[in-house]
Amino acid sequence: MCNSAIDDSQRFRSSRPWAACEVGLIFLVFFIQGAWAAPEVNEPHYLSKARHYWDPAWCANDFFCGTADAQQVFYWTFGWLSRWMSFPAMAWCGRILTWGLLAWAWRRLSVALVPGRMYAVLSAALFVAMNERLHMAGEWVIGGVEAKGFAYVLVLLGLESLVRDRWRGAVLLFGAASSFHVIIGGWSVVAALVAWLSRREAPSFWRLMPALAGGLLLALPGLVPALELTWGAPAEVVREANRIYVFERLYHHLSPAQFPPQFIARHLLLIAALAGLVYVAPPGGEFARLRALVAAAIGIAAVGMAISLLVPLDADLAAALLRYYWFRLSDVMASVGAALAACLILYGWQTARPRWHTLGLIAAMAVAGCHLGDILWRRHLDPRPPADASIVNLEAWREMCRWAARETAPEAVFLTPRLSQTFRWYAGRAEVVNRKDIPQDAESIVRWWQRLTKIHAAPPGSPTRWRESLAELGSRRLEALGAEFGADYVLTSAYPALNLERVGPINSSCAIYRLKRAATPGPSASERDSTRP
Repeated sequence: MCNSAIDDSQRFRSSRPWAACEVGLIFLVFFIQGAWAAPEVNEPHYLSKARHYWDPAWCANDFFCGTADAQQVFYWTFGWLSRWMSFPAMAWCGRILTWGLLAWAWRRLSVALVPGRMYAVLSAALFVAMNERLHMAGEWVIGGVEAKGFAYVLVLLGLESLVRDRWRGAVLLFGAASSFHVIIGGWSVVAALVAWLSRREAPSFWRLMPALAGGLLLALPGLVPALELTWGAPAEVVREANRIYVFERLYHHLSPAQFPPQFIARHLLLIAALAGLVYVAPPGGEFARLRALVAAAIGIAAVGMAISLLVPLDADLAAALLRYYWFRLSDVMASVGAALAACLILYGWQTARPRWHTLGLIAAMAVAGCHLGDILWRRHLDPRPPADASIVNLEAWREMCRWAARETAPEAVFLTPRLSQTFRWYAGRAEVVNRKDIPQDAESIVRWWQRLTKIHAAPPGSPTRWRESLAELGSRRLEALGAEFGADYVLTSAYPALNLERVGPINSSCAIYRLKRAATPGPSASERDSTRP
């Protein structure tokens, strides 16, 4: 690099106004990417848990809210806002906080590799485009508020420390990320250790040991609750919970055989493009360290692919291993590596190859601009909250939820549609079960699956696996299910009509029926049998 470029780089690093400007622009990129109407897909799941954590009387009879809390650091550090804020206000507060922290962390990482003005903004826009469009297993970074947003802030800061050859700081930050989200932080630690083994100039194990011990201590608040999810559960219950978790509910994240083939192909295309960018990128210790960690993340995904080959041979063993999200880090790190490598190449061409720099910059800006423009257009065409995507008549649904919040007792329990995600968000009332809200502890996973199949599964011989509406069950069956699971009401489609007392607003889409008052809800006889050793 020429001396003038070095001087410009040093002036840039020390320019606080430019730093603030770039963080603001990166935040704007993240805002465009993630600013869908609340709630996002996962926000009712995590924020309901957070509110119940701080106020156990809220939805006290809700099955999901009463199960084990796996992300207690998130609930403790952020969930307390639920004591004073509505869900939408809490969601937007959390989004703004996480996007701001992610923007700050991203700029620090980008500048550690590419010390040119505005390249951090470009790399951030390329990252969100590739992460959304070229992932394989559905992992995202910019979106609704949940624990992993805060975890990824610490992961990005850890990557910056690693790039700057501060291995001990990186390990400590990855350990801290594990306290918020043990899977994300844990795989980051593994990838960092693999990268450490590949780098001759890295510190010795003995010099790294205090940081490893400190990282483990920082991770314990997230690690211990995760380990408790299976402590004391019978082996057969754990096996069944693993099967449900991997092959029934979260197969789109965990089971490669069930990934859409085009998702696998596009992620392989991203990895191939990354390999080409790495080949062209200028050599240097900073990028070499990032490259090693990204390669380790891709290697972890390759191991997960190999494990998936065990499914026909030993499905129980495969499920026990695949449940650890082997593909999560590759989805993110391949995009991180490609975005930063592209900007590093462009920065090097700025003085060495001006014409190539101009063409590459135009291409990169076009890719990023088309992606963000498409996001804005899709949001214009369908402004509904992502969590309500399965609701045909959203206003009718919200009307029913508002009535439930206003006219039913706080301890009331509802049978709700299988794909509903936002009843608890709008109504503040307990549900028996829905598909989205899978618990995390083994015994509750089995009970959740039994509730879901008992209530919503179609009868044998049906062309579909699930009933389209609870109304298909008929009045007597719904009364029996209400008695078994402690439900007071059923919220279902308006047709076919049921021979039950209809209450609430009258519209052509939804109906609420009152069930006979049931006993205090708890594990049904069939649920107790399913978890009994």
